[in-house]
Amino acid sequence: MIETKLLFHLSDIHFGLEDNHALDWVKREIADRKPDAVAITGDLTMRARQREFDAATAWIKSLEAPVTVEVGNHDLPYFNPIERFFDPYKRIRAISDKVEREIDLPGLAIIPLKTVRRWQPRLNWSKGWVTNAALDRCLTALDALPQGTQALVTVHHPLREVGTQGTALTMHGQKALNELAQRPVLAVLSGHVHDAFDIMEETVHGKVRMIGAGTLSQRVRSTPPSFNELRWDGESLQVKVRNLEDFRTRDMMIRDVPEDAMPPRKPGEPVAPVGRVPRTDPPIH
Repeated sequence: MIETKLLFHLSDIHFGLEDNHALDWVKREIADRKPDAVAITGDLTMRARQREFDAATAWIKSLEAPVTVEVGNHDLPYFNPIERFFDPYKRIRAISDKVEREIDLPGLAIIPLKTVRRWQPRLNWSKGWVTNAALDRCLTALDALPQGTQALVTVHHPLREVGTQGTALTMHGQKALNELAQRPVLAVLSGHVHDAFDIMEETVHGKVRMIGAGTLSQRVRSTPPSFNELRWDGESLQVKVRNLEDFRTRDMMIRDVPEDAMPPRKPGEPVAPVGRVPRTDPPIH
């Protein structure tokens, strides 16, 4: 019998425009609850400045749990194109042991899948792109898992394509989902959208569960800062959205991944009413 695993899923911390009240709360929760692992699905900073990375890495290193970190589009250098192309992870080396790290727990593994690129043949480089090399690394790790082990795949961008190739949210995301549907993947954990969601995505090989975490920054979209608390008992994966305002999980979740996937609200503007997009399908697990 597998002992229940407690995991925390955080995303879009955005140091440089972080919410220190929320971060202090999450750090206390990790110290008190002692999760088996913490997955942070990208956007540690606002503009990938060194001072932002210094603050982000110091906070991450202070967490009292095993941590794996995905890189987000905000974590690639904005103002130094040479560094962006030739040494994009230079400023994050302080936690290089945690970046795209596989975490193996009894019966459960956390496997990274990189969705950011240092350049793209389209104007909006903030959107996701799954390269063949990144997908091959992820699939190789999944195929090497012991028999019976389930996996959570961590990405920054939701693996969703919407419309034409030029406006796709994540290029080659459907290809990745098709492959993941053929493997023992419980869910794909992502960020980027700044609101939580829990949806099932159809593929030619079956459904893949996609779980998104909200933000812990001031760049909120339609719900307050939050993180996901995941429980795996060997049979089902349960998700609870945690937030300081104690809104219900259902009221914190959006129904679908928006095409723009960008938080339109500026700091200081009022937050839209929570639950304005009631979640109806699938049911919360």
